[in-house]
Amino acid sequence: MSAQVRDCDICIVGNGAVGKAAALGFVQAGLRVTLLCAPGSGAPAVATIVPSAEWDVRVYALNHVAHDLLSSLKVWDALDQARVAPVSAMQVQGGGGVDAGKLGFDAYGAHVNELAWIVEDKNLNQALDTALRFAQNLTLVQGRAQALVVKPDAAQVVLDDGSSIHASLVIGADGAQSWVRGACDIGLDYRSYNQLGVVSNFECTKPHHGVAHQWFVQEQGIIALLPLPGNRVSLVWSAPDVLAETLLREPLSALVERLMPYCGEVLGELQPVLPEAIKAFPLRLMRPHSMVAPRVALVGDAAHAVHPLAGHGMNLGFADVVDLLKVIKAKEPHRDCGDARLLGRYQRARKEEVMLMLATTDGLARLFASDLTPLRTIRDLGLNLLDRLPVIKNKLIAHAMGK
Repeated sequence: MSAQVRDCDICIVGNGAVGKAAALGFVQAGLRVTLLCAPGSGAPAVATIVPSAEWDVRVYALNHVAHDLLSSLKVWDALDQARVAPVSAMQVQGGGGVDAGKLGFDAYGAHVNELAWIVEDKNLNQALDTALRFAQNLTLVQGRAQALVVKPDAAQVVLDDGSSIHASLVIGADGAQSWVRGACDIGLDYRSYNQLGVVSNFECTKPHHGVAHQWFVQEQGIIALLPLPGNRVSLVWSAPDVLAETLLREPLSALVERLMPYCGEVLGELQPVLPEAIKAFPLRLMRPHSMVAPRVALVGDAAHAVHPLAGHGMNLGFADVVDLLKVIKAKEPHRDCGDARLLGRYQRARKEEVMLMLATTDGLARLFASDLTPLRTIRDLGLNLLDRLPVIKNKLIAHAMGK
C-alpha cells in the first residue's frame, strides 16, 4: 500500500496564532492550504470552544496591523470582547526613582481611539480556531515532519508515518525552534538576554483607566503592567535569570511587595487574580540570516525573536502574514505561490521593519540594563526631552501602532 500524498498550494507548518492566521488568509484568498500540527498539539479546525472564567497569564498587546488583519479574517469579532482591554495611553519611566526620566504616549495625541488592545493567548487562539472550523479548502494534518525535499516546481514535506504533503510553498510558522528553518539550513544569530519573562495577573484597588505602565529598573530588569478588563492588570516582568527564579519560588504576596514601590501610587494595592498563577518564558534575540529559502517562507518567531519590552513579537508575526498575503495575492498569473521572485519580494517587504524592531528593542534592553551613572543620566534626560518633542513622539507612536 503506497503512502498517502496530499497536494495543496500552501503547506503551513505550525499551528500557533500566526500560523492559524496565515491559514485563514490564504484559504480566504482561494488557495488550498494544509495546516500541519505537531501530534498532541490539538486540532484547531475541530476544537471545542470551552469558555473559562480563569484569566490567561500570557497576553499580547496587539497593534493596529494585527487588529486590521484579524478583522479582515473575521476573527476580531469572534473574540470574547468582554476579555479585551483597549490601551488608551502608556507611561514609561526610567530607573524607577523620583528623578527618573519619564515618557508618555496617549491615543488622543495619536489621533486614534486606542493605541493597542490587550488580548489573552487563549482568547485569541479560540477565536482563530472558531474561524478555522468553517474554513473551506483547508486540510488539517497532525503529524511530525521528518524531511523537506525541494524541487524546481514544488516542495515536499515528508511525515514520520511515511505520508507527505506536496505544495508550491511551505510556510514555517513553527516558532523559535523552527524545524522548517533548520531543514532549510538557514543560519541564525542568537543571543540570550539571560532573562525570563515572568507573567501573572492582579486586581488593583485604583482604576487603571486603560493605561499601560512600564518601569526600567536597571539590575532588576523591566516591569510592565498592562490593563485588563475591569480593575485587573497583567504583569510582564523581564527579570534577570536569578531574580526570575526567586520570583517563581516566592508566593505571589511577596511579588506584590516587590511591585508596590513602583505601582502603588498609580494602581493602589495589588491582589493576585484567583486562582493564583505565575509563569515564565526565556527571553532571547534571534535573527535568521534569511526569511526565505527555495519554496519556503518563514513567519512569526521562526523568522525573528525580539525582546518583549515593546510587546511587538506577535505584531511582527501578524505583519509577516499581511505582507506575504499581499505579495501572493498580487502575483503574476504565470507564477505559483513559491516562485523565487515572490519570495524575494516578501523578504524585501519585511526587511526594514524587522531589522528596525530588532535593533530598537535590543538597543533599549542594553541601554536600560546599564547601571553606569553617566549612561543613566543621559538616558533619563533623553526620555524627558523626547516627551517634550511631540512631532518625534507621534512618529514613534505611529510606528508602534504599525501605521
